[in-house]
Amino acid sequence: ERLGRESGAYDMYIRTDSQLITKAPVTMNGGTRPSTNKNLNYFDAIFFYGAREIELTDQQKADLLSFVKEDGKGFVGTHTATTSFFSWPEFGEMIGARFDDHPWGVFDGTILIDDLLFPAMKHFPKTSVIKDEHYQHKDFSRDKIRVLAHLDTSKLDMKNPRVHRTDGDYPMAWSKSYGKGRVFYSTLGHAAESWDNPQLQQMYFEALKWSMGISEGETKPLPLTGAEK
Repeated sequence: ERLGRESGAYDMYIRTDSQLITKAPVTMNGGTRPSTNKNLNYFDAIFFYGAREIELTDQQKADLLSFVKEDGKGFVGTHTATTSFFSWPEFGEMIGARFDDHPWGVFDGTILIDDLLFPAMKHFPKTSVIKDEHYQHKDFSRDKIRVLAHLDTSKLDMKNPRVHRTDGDYPMAWSKSYGKGRVFYSTLGHAAESWDNPQLQQMYFEALKWSMGISEGETKPLPLTGAEK
């Protein structure tokens, strides 16, 4: 919110409920009078820090998907976003992957940048060490997402019994198209102190601007070569 306000790039409405995730008029007092609250038609992007099974009606789910897919709006997910809506397959398709544990807990992860030209990655050096709760993901394919950064497996304990992947591919951030819309996700953002990290702030600030079409960045998939692991 502060980055958008100080830069003038956007206005953010912070909500801890899902009332505005609808294209229907938002009402008050049991529907007896209109609310001054906005609905999805007013917004250009969603920054999502949800977790697990959030209660949405079928119509809200349809409105959320069409907000991105048909309306061409933006969706930026952070950290726990891939733990959300496991019972909703279409959400997994939109965001691009599913959470599959964090085998190493909170640790200093070595991150390799795949796309140094993407707006949200430009400020990172090719290799960075960032302390966070880095995720392992499943149900994703590099044929469907553009991995922008991933963990260096040479710096990971691959013998940890909670490690499930055998291909050494642990994306930290990616972009993708979903219909007409733009989707960005990153694993970063577990602890409160993570949000004081200027690198993380800049990444999500640029990701939001990209998701709204203020800047341009590629979504075409990138392969993972053996040298990059």
